[in-house]
Amino acid sequence: MNNVVAAIVVDGVATFELAVLCEVFGMDRSELVDPWYELLVCAAEEPPLRATGGITIDTPHRLDAVARADTVIVPAWRDVDEVPPAALLDALRAADARGARILSVCSGAFALAHAGLLDGRRATTHWMYAARLAEAFPAIDVDPDVLYVVDGKVMTSAGTAAGIDLCLHVVRLDHGATVANAVARRMVVPPHRSGGQSQYVQAPVADLCAAGDPLAEVLDWAVANLDRPLSVELLAARATMSPRTFARRFQEVAGTTPHQWLLRQRVLHAQRLLETSDAPVERIATDVGFGSAAVLRQHFGRMIGTSPLAYRRTFEAEQAS
Repeated sequence: MNNVVAAIVVDGVATFELAVLCEVFGMDRSELVDPWYELLVCAAEEPPLRATGGITIDTPHRLDAVARADTVIVPAWRDVDEVPPAALLDALRAADARGARILSVCSGAFALAHAGLLDGRRATTHWMYAARLAEAFPAIDVDPDVLYVVDGKVMTSAGTAAGIDLCLHVVRLDHGATVANAVARRMVVPPHRSGGQSQYVQAPVADLCAAGDPLAEVLDWAVANLDRPLSVELLAARATMSPRTFARRFQEVAGTTPHQWLLRQRVLHAQRLLETSDAPVERIATDVGFGSAAVLRQHFGRMIGTSPLAYRRTFEAEQAS
């Protein structure tokens, strides 16, 4: 199990990004899963370290403790024009070589890039720095528009709040959607935003719900009727919009297309059914609206990185441990 998480910090570390890691992995949530994660805040430079906002950080852990970690995270990098210390880069390379999961939040992608861990991979960072990352490291396939990217065991996220989304994604991978949703509920944040969602949208869906926007009502209805054939035309008619207007409005508020949103909702529902029921995959595929197990396996594998059966076995094994 991926139980030990190391957050690598330096002088000038971003307070919010580090706090996200402490909130998700450092809080005692053993009432949800026991044991919960063990978070090690590992100083790459000699403490005390200054964090943004005038906060001082002291920690007993140094880079040698990173060798214990199953997951290693760089919570932003202080200066995208500065090469990180050699010892920090060596620690990242060693973690990657032994198969640890490596994450970055915001500009932390630059540290991973300097370590060579993003070469040949798709990655993201804060939209303000995406062009600079692509220019400085042409071997990286930089996607400037998404919240986070999962490329094997290397995961990168965009600025600030996107780090929350990636951390909850990690919890979901390790412990399933029910536990991840419980953590999100404690944090009072959306339980899931797809990594492929745009970094910036005009109006969050939660705001639409509060305002009584008809689009929010259509989204609620769609989630409750995923087993039905759902087309843009059908959803647009329920919202009393033309298909073109509906698609444009949907992209503005959800940051993705109706088709991609529906695929994500169906995969999420499949995850919940795999975790909470003994229903065969063929039945689950029908219940979530994919129609066949083959179509479910295709989209589940693309979004989750494994097959439905393998996901169920892994989830059951983790619950039993």
